[in-house]
Amino acid sequence: MASLQASRFMLTTSCSSCTRTRSAVSIPKLPKFNVSNPQIPIKNRNFRVEEPSFRLDGFTEDLDLSLLERQRQKKRGCDDQVLQRSRLMAVLEEVIDRVEMHKNIGEQRNNWNSLLLNSVNMITLTAALMAGIASMNASGVDSVSAVNIASTVLLASATGLAALMNKIQPSQLVEEQRNATRLFKQLRNRIEMVLREKSEDGISEADVKEAIKRVLCLDKAYPLPLVGTMLEKFPQEFKPATWWPETKPESTHSRTEANGWNSELEMEMKEVVEVIKSRDAEEYEKLGNVALKLNRVLAISGPVLTGIAAVSSGFIGHGSGLAGVVATTCASLAAVVNTLEHGGQVGMVFEMYRNSAGFFSLLEDTIKTERRENGQVFETKVALKLGRSLSELRDLARRSSLSRLQGSAIDECASKLF
Repeated sequence: MASLQASRFMLTTSCSSCTRTRSAVSIPKLPKFNVSNPQIPIKNRNFRVEEPSFRLDGFTEDLDLSLLERQRQKKRGCDDQVLQRSRLMAVLEEVIDRVEMHKNIGEQRNNWNSLLLNSVNMITLTAALMAGIASMNASGVDSVSAVNIASTVLLASATGLAALMNKIQPSQLVEEQRNATRLFKQLRNRIEMVLREKSEDGISEADVKEAIKRVLCLDKAYPLPLVGTMLEKFPQEFKPATWWPETKPESTHSRTEANGWNSELEMEMKEVVEVIKSRDAEEYEKLGNVALKLNRVLAISGPVLTGIAAVSSGFIGHGSGLAGVVATTCASLAAVVNTLEHGGQVGMVFEMYRNSAGFFSLLEDTIKTERRENGQVFETKVALKLGRSLSELRDLARRSSLSRLQGSAIDECASKLF
């Protein structure tokens, strides 16, 4: 019993000491945190996932949206390149077709020239022979009347054919188709070069529009139909042919040293243009006017002579021997005139001068406006087009500059480009 009380006393003493110890050591209280769990509605199961975004200094950039936009733009760019390439290929097909058309029509009209010339001359000479026979056999009235009527009909037919032939000028039509074939071949080569060079960079809409403009200008300069759109064969004044679209002069800021252009080359090209204006273009214009006047005289003389012969043959056998002489003489002269005009192809010569003058006009416009091509390459092309070497072209420009400064005429041999 005494031991039990002693143990209870010791347990009470230890508990009080523990209490004093706990009160001596104070432990700080931690702050309370209120954590709220987000409540997810169970009824509405339409979950909305927002696009991830990064906020940098107030600037928000949607990476996924910008990536999709770039992909769409790239796809649109690729589709546009494919479209423009397809359009240019369609233009190339039309150009190739026009080359064949102009070539075939040129051959056909060359046959016209030969057949019509031979037919008109045979008809005229046969009628002249019949008129001569009728004038010698004036005693036989029946035979004279038959031969007289036949020669009159033949000469009237020859007059109509000669007038039609002189109106359309088959030899000039042939030269037009030759030039059109050559120029369409040049355009075909140009388009093929664009397709090769821009296979990686892509073909722009400007390339397609330029090709279409060139096709339309060639169609206008060298039309295929004879009715309605045929070129005037006897214009009031000589004008050079124009088969290229009008170009605007480029800014001089693009003429950089890196592109091969410098002040010396600029002055050289200007002097070449002055020589072309003062010498070659003027000379071809003068020759073209001569050919135009000669062709006009011959075109009028042929039908007039055959018409006089047809009228004179109608009076053969009526007591006038002069009618037979006039009929045979005029018919023979008409055959000579037709041979000179169409056999000598005066219309073709006129068209050749017109095209040559147009070549110089094109070269002049190209020198003034072309600055996209490398200067040295362009200088080489100009020299080859004018049939000269680079040293001769530079010497020509130097002489032209000196002659203008001194006020004297440039050497005739040195100035002649062709």
